[in-house]
Amino acid sequence: MRTSKPITVTLGPQLASLEARLKSGEYASASEVIRSALRALDRQDAALDEYLAAKVRASIQDPRPSVAATDVFKRLRTRHARNAKAAKRGA
Repeated sequence: MRTSKPITVTLGPQLASLEARLKSGEYASASEVIRSALRALDRQDAALDEYLAAKVRASIQDPRPSVAATDVFKRLRTRHARNAKAAKRGA
């Protein structure tokens, strides 16, 4: 009994990459290429999750006082206005 479900995938320009990998002998089938790519994405997602979790932990442990969101957004609006004004002068 089959434990996986066949699917149809449209690769577009990535088809050339898949075919090159098959031609090189690195992979025996398109399924192997796709499974390898998904494992790489899973590793990438896990690394990003750990990175973000570490950033959150560091932020929570930061002894500096919190800044009110209204103050942060006020500074961001000021910076954005200054950058937009500079960009208009440079255009």
